[in-house]
Formats: sequence, C-alpha cells, structure tokens
Amino acid sequence: MHHGPTIASLDDARLSLADRGHARLPSRDMLELLRVRPTDWAAFARSWDNLGPDLYMADGGRYRRRRHAVFACEDGVFTRKPHQPHYQSRDYNPLNGDVQRWFDPVAAETIANPACAAIFAFCAGLFGAGPWHVEMHQFRIEARSGAPGRPTPEGMHRDGVDRVLVMLIERRNLREGVTRIGDATGQPIGEFTLTDPGDTVLIDDRRIRHGVTEIAPADPALPAWRDALVVTFAED
Repeated sequence: MHHGPTIASLDDARLSLADRGHARLPSRDMLELLRVRPTDWAAFARSWDNLGPDLYMADGGRYRRRRHAVFACEDGVFTRKPHQPHYQSRDYNPLNGDVQRWFDPVAAETIANPACAAIFAFCAGLFGAGPWHVEMHQFRIEARSGAPGRPTPEGMHRDGVDRVLVMLIERRNLREGVTRIGDATGQPIGEFTLTDPGDTVLIDDRRIRHGVTEIAPADPALPAWRDALVVTFAED
C-alpha cells in the first residue's frame, strides 16, 4: 500500500490546524490512516440507523436524531464516564443553550467497534495526550420534500470546547449541506461539502466558527439524510 499521500495529508492537517485553525482530510486518506477493515466500518456506519429523536429542538424541529457518550482521555487512553446530559451555554448555542439535554447513550458495541477506537486514537495523536473531557455525538439529519433538515440550526457557532472532529458517515439522496468556516467573529473564510464516507474536518474551536447549510432531498420521493460523527475535546 502506498503511504505517501497519507503522511503528507496528516502533516498538512497538523500544519493547517495550527496555522488556519481548521483542516480537512479527504475520505481516502482518512480511512487509510485509520486502517479500519471494511466490515468494521460498515457495522460502525449501520449504527446510525438506530438513533433516538432529539426532543430538545427549540425550533420545534423533528429532523434530528442522535446518541451521545462522554469520556475521559489521558495519555491517549479513553475511559467512558457515566451517562450525563449534554450542556452548552447560550453563549455558544443561542438556540438550544442553557439546557441540560439528555440523549440516548451511544451503544456499547458502537464504542467497541475498531473504527471508533481508531478515530479516538487518531484524535489523541493529533490533539495531544490530554487530559481531555471528550464528548461523542452521532447525528442523523433527515430531510423531506418541503421540510429541509438543518444540521446546525443554531447557525455559525462554536461548540465551547478546544478541538472538534467532524466526520461524514453517509450522505443519502441529498442536495446542499455545505460546511462553512468562519473566524472568531463569524467572518467567512471558507466553505466545502463533505461528500464521501470518512471525509473529515478538524477544528480549533477557540479560533473558528463552523456551520452547515440546510439539506434537501435530491429525489423528493425517496428518504434523505446526512449522518455525521462529532467528537469534541475540552481541556479537563
């Protein structure tokens, strides 16, 4: 297997994260870095088919499904914490902030999957040994004809942490869903679309705001969704 592009892309990602506050890794390079067997990746991706509804949407939307898990990370070792609510202040999330939001826990078999372990190890290697407070979110945003899905209904935002990994798991029958990157004041500095399973963006949350535009079905007669993994790291 040829490793040249992967090494270069990892170094580029590290430099880009330090220099610009964000970095992208395309699916091909990311999956090669993770070295996940196709069968493990398929099982990991299928776990997005079993997410519970997000009942805390202040806009009344029922287009988002999710699961959530919390970990401690020290010296690259991840230890799952007892299930707890997800909390963001309204400073960071003006739509759904200042509320303790309880979501269904990420399934144990999802966390035990080698794909999850490889993603966590990649993050620890890139972001540093910690100690970190880590939160893992599985998101499915659904779209229907006349009812677009909103991946980031709060708009351009920070998560209120230090580092963020966003990885696309699947796009099914979609239009739009453009990732937008802005500086600390929200001024736009770039945009792109995560299209292939494993496409990844890394964010220095202290310096960068991010958001994703609404999604709509390409074929209105068929189901449409965007599955994403978000892992956040906050200094503990």
